[in-house]
Amino acid sequence: MPDVLTPTQRHRCMSHIRSKATKPEILVRKWLWAHGYRYRLNVKSVPGKPDIVMRRYRTAIFVNGCFWHGHEGCKQFVLPKTNTPFWQAKIDRNRERDRQNYQLLLDAGWQVIVIWACNLTKDKTEPTMQQVAVTLNRNLLALAKKMKKSPHIMGSPQEPAKRSAWGERRQELPRRLSGVVSTFVTSLPNAKVIDFRSFLTYIWRGI
Repeated sequence: MPDVLTPTQRHRCMSHIRSKATKPEILVRKWLWAHGYRYRLNVKSVPGKPDIVMRRYRTAIFVNGCFWHGHEGCKQFVLPKTNTPFWQAKIDRNRERDRQNYQLLLDAGWQVIVIWACNLTKDKTEPTMQQVAVTLNRNLLALAKKMKKSPHIMGSPQEPAKRSAWGERRQELPRRLSGVVSTFVTSLPNAKVIDFRSFLTYIWRGI
C-alpha cells in the first residue's frame, strides 16, 4: 500500500513522536506505582539508560514502541513506503543498539524486561503487567538466593564487616544511653526546670 502522506508530511509526523514519557511508558509507570512497585526513571549510571529502573529487583524495564524498535511480526511495525531504505537503516541501528544495551545489563548482573507497546492496549494491559509482576518477583527471589550465597554481591567486601560493627554498636547503645541518663539525673540540682538542649548535649557527649 503506497504512503498516503507526502515526504514533508511524513517527516513532520515522525518528528513529533516522543522518545520519553510516551503514553505506553506512562501507563506502565502508573500500573507499577499503583501496585506498590517503586522505581527510578532513565538512570544514566545504568547501562542503556532504561525507561524504568528497579534497583531492589535489579531489573531494568524498557517500554519499546513497536515501530521505532522494529517489533518483528507486529502490525504496528510497517515501514513507510517513502524513503524506505532510510527508515530500514534507522530501525536496524535501533535494534542493534537495543541488543548491545541488553547485553551490557546482563553482563552487569541486571535482569531485562522488554514491554512492547502493542501489548499495552486496553484489553492486554492487565495481563501484560501481571506477567511483569510475576517476573519481578522471580527476579527478587533469585537475587535474594544469590545474596545469601554471596553476601558481597551488592557491595564491597568490607561492607559485611561494617554492618557487623554497626550491629554491635546498636546493641550496646541502649546500655550506654541508660548509664548516661542515670548520671545526668543524679547530677541535677534541685531545679524545677530542665534545659532540654543541655540535656541532649550531655547525652550526646556521654555516648
